[in-house]
Amino acid sequence: MSTSYLPRLVDAQLTRALRASGAVVLEGPKACGKTTTAGRIAASAVRLDASPALRTAAQVDATILLPGETPRLIDEWQLVPDVWNAVRAEVDTRQADGQFILTGSATPSDDATRHTGAMRIARLTMGPMTLVESGASDGTVPLGSLLMGEAPSSAGSDASLTDVAETLCRGGWPSNLRRDVADAQSAARDYLRAMSSTDLPGEPRRDPVKLAALLRALARGTGTYTSNAALARDITASGETLNPRTLTSYLDALTRLWVTVDQRAWGGHLRSSAPARKSPKRHLVDPSLAAAALGASPTALVQDPETFGQLFESLAFRDLSTYARTLGWETFAYQDPTSEIDVVLVRNGAWAGFEVKLTGGNPQVLDAAASSLLRTAAAMRTPPAALAVVTATGPSYRRADGVDVVALTSLRP
Repeated sequence: MSTSYLPRLVDAQLTRALRASGAVVLEGPKACGKTTTAGRIAASAVRLDASPALRTAAQVDATILLPGETPRLIDEWQLVPDVWNAVRAEVDTRQADGQFILTGSATPSDDATRHTGAMRIARLTMGPMTLVESGASDGTVPLGSLLMGEAPSSAGSDASLTDVAETLCRGGWPSNLRRDVADAQSAARDYLRAMSSTDLPGEPRRDPVKLAALLRALARGTGTYTSNAALARDITASGETLNPRTLTSYLDALTRLWVTVDQRAWGGHLRSSAPARKSPKRHLVDPSLAAAALGASPTALVQDPETFGQLFESLAFRDLSTYARTLGWETFAYQDPTSEIDVVLVRNGAWAGFEVKLTGGNPQVLDAAASSLLRTAAAMRTPPAALAVVTATGPSYRRADGVDVVALTSLRP
């Protein structure tokens, strides 16, 4: 085992899933650490991205990949989609748990011949490292405790806004932790270029120039309710064009490559009236990609609080959604004609609302955010499990009005 491995929140989930199913699919974006994490548990492994000859042979007979000590890791399984049915059938034959781990950085298109894998193959999602995983959060405020109604109490770390900007630009990519920020941003730009020219198996080739223009448009709107029409206008302004059908196809491809993530809307059952927005917020999977696409350095972000705040909200969504998934909660956004909540966590009818504000040092900003949360919560059918304003740095505490103030640099699951 490598002594340099930083534990991931998905480690325990993977171990648990292997005890409860014949195989586990660990999926997420390239370079987020899936192979390393799965490899620590696997007893044998085969990497399809590293062996064209093996891929060719497996496309004829996918069962040649299955023999080996278990759990057996099949890395980048989507390069040979028939692996899915082969693994499912083998799990049925062996009637044993913990047989295979499939890792993938792209989701193949739906295939009528591919069985769902229900009760045989479990799914886990892994993303870039959160602040607590990378060591940028001191972990003194457990989200789980907040959701149980406990008040936070932490003096916070000594991180500055410049430190947060640097962390954001470096991103949650394990390989970037050893790099300085400039080199990490260079790696993020290379990542975007690679995604612009990546084709999915069995699908038409895409225009990398147009896809790059779409990525820049998504970066400018990350963390916002950006419509397809707005994206098309942005792309046109950059000198490219995408017709609606092609735009939809490209967005679907980026989702299945795990480059973009939708923050789904939580809708009408929150309130007894007031039509709620149904369209999702859009995020790049890590805010470092948005910063790289925008050419925004840490210094530039600190000097542009509006852009910094927008990217910080995306950073907060990344971490809150990962922590929530670990705790068994789902992550949404809420907006109606009179109010909105940046992040809503939901589980079994319970809900919690979070407003995201870059700075917690301005009492007026905190007062406005807390008032908005309380006003929106008062109109809901059920009271919230928690209401909190998430800031970048500073202390974490409960205000007199019952709204928590929580620094992202202190949060953990």
